[in-house]
Amino acid sequence: MTDIAQRNRPENPNEPSGSGDEARRTSTTKRGGGDPASRGRTTIADGVVEKIAGLAARDVLGVHAMGSGISRTFGAVRDRVPGTSKSSATRGVKAEVGEVQTALDLEIVVDYGVSITDVARAVRENVIAAVERMTGLEVVEVNIAVSDVKLPDEEEEESEQRLQ
Repeated sequence: MTDIAQRNRPENPNEPSGSGDEARRTSTTKRGGGDPASRGRTTIADGVVEKIAGLAARDVLGVHAMGSGISRTFGAVRDRVPGTSKSSATRGVKAEVGEVQTALDLEIVVDYGVSITDVARAVRENVIAAVERMTGLEVVEVNIAVSDVKLPDEEEEESEQRLQ
C-alpha cells in the first residue's frame, strides 16, 4: 500500500473511508451540553411567594382575613389609592426566600367557632402545597399567628357606627 492509501484507509472497517475531518463533520454533536433546564438561574422574589401563600391561606375555610387589625385598616385605605404596589393578597404574609428554600410567617383572623388548631393545620398544608408546587422551593416552616377572632355580630356593629 502507498502512504496516501494507508492514510485514507479507516482503522475500523465499519467507519466511512476518507479523512478524519469528514468523519467528524458527519457525526452529530450536542451543543451547549446538558439539560436546558440547568442552563441559567431562576430567582423568585419574596413578593411572589407572599402572594401565593396569601391566596392559599385565604382559601381555607375558617380564615376570615389576613393581617392584624391595623394592617387591614391601612391595607383597605392603600387598596383605594391608585398606583399603590402592595397587593391585599400579600397582607399578613412575610416570606424569606433563599435559592432552594423559603420560610413563611402568616398572620390570620379566624371566624368565631372554628377550631384554631384545625384551621392552622389546614392553612399550613394548603400554603406548603401551593408554594412548593408553583415555585419548586422547599418550604421549611410556616409560622402562623392568630391575631383576632371575627365574631358574628362584629359586621353589624361596624355598619351601625358608619351610619351615625
